Amino acid sequence: MRLEEMIEYVDGLYHDTEFSAPRAWRQRNGGRKAVGYLPIYVPRELIDAAGMLPVGLMGGRGLVEIIRGDAFYQSYICQIPRSTIELALSGRYDFMDGFLFPSTCDVIRNLSGVWKVLFPNKYAHYVDVPQNFEKEIGGRYYERELRHLRSGLEALSGQTITDDALRQSIARYNDNRRVITELWELRNAAPWRALATESYLILYAGCLLPVEEHTALVRSYIAAVKESDRPMRDNARVLLTGAFCEQPPLGLIRTLELAGCYIVWDDMSIGRRWLEQDVALTGDPIEALSDAFIQHSVTTAVKYEPTIDRTVPLRRLVEGSRAEGVVFAAPSFCDPALLEQPMLTQALDRAGVPWTAFKYSENLGQFQVIREQAGTFADSIKLWSET
Repeated sequence: MRLEEMIEYVDGLYHDTEFSAPRAWRQRNGGRKAVGYLPIYVPRELIDAAGMLPVGLMGGRGLVEIIRGDAFYQSYICQIPRSTIELALSGRYDFMDGFLFPSTCDVIRNLSGVWKVLFPNKYAHYVDVPQNFEKEIGGRYYERELRHLRSGLEALSGQTITDDALRQSIARYNDNRRVITELWELRNAAPWRALATESYLILYAGCLLPVEEHTALVRSYIAAVKESDRPMRDNARVLLTGAFCEQPPLGLIRTLELAGCYIVWDDMSIGRRWLEQDVALTGDPIEALSDAFIQHSVTTAVKYEPTIDRTVPLRRLVEGSRAEGVVFAAPSFCDPALLEQPMLTQALDRAGVPWTAFKYSENLGQFQVIREQAGTFADSIKLWSET
């Protein structure tokens, strides 16, 4: 596909609230099952090794009206659980056979319980993670959790997840993470070529496509943008953080770019980049997945790491991405993102790094105020920053 066709394709996937792509996959593959998972991180390799399709569920993204979903959560809770329930109760998730709920926050943890009440005939599993990162303590705990999940997925699929099948799946996801890393390196080196809006859509496509198809799509996009003739503008290089769970509206990402910001790093869809190194293909594959989580996963607000200084990873990201400023974009009422924000902003102040902050919801429809705020921020960086 040409670049324009590629963007039109992934934009169509993003706006399709009927999930036509995974439904078509099931039809092409004799009714093989699909398992949905909420944002952040789940070990998709286990789903894939069971012969099922992992389907990333990113909420309503402002594309569905929430009516029934509001009956299950308070008004001071973020949007994503309400829109997720709305999509389920409206039948849009009927084609999926199971659901995984990652260890994100109390809201998502409780959503797994609500799910079991609403859909008792669907497989639902809360994916717990360790809070101790010593291999012999947290590592062994996580291995037991993964083996428990493995047994549940085997029962759901009716297929044994052999070690060889799991290693093959790990290899496919290693390849996928490597090509995504290549895309991020291109965005950092030439953000005017691989725009944040486009790369977000390219990554979102991975929620709906088999991993090998998504890997090929990302490679094609990288090749296409390298050959594109796009002008470089005098925009400010910014890092965007806080959008790791409930996703910002696509219009908000465009607004930041139109306001004069090149987003050279962000934590949107970070679950697809959760493991920062390849998972080992030798030895026990369950132990390899556990070791990768314990030793080589990203630092983020939803990962409990009591022994590290939480400000250090952000400062390293700013330096490594050569960002001139930081944009804190957090969903309204997102406890993990908002609770750590004061600590992070104080660290940036001490380091002399400019920052700005705002909140959003997935159904946000008016972006003018954010555009003015972001535009003023970008202008101030260019006019007065020492970076």
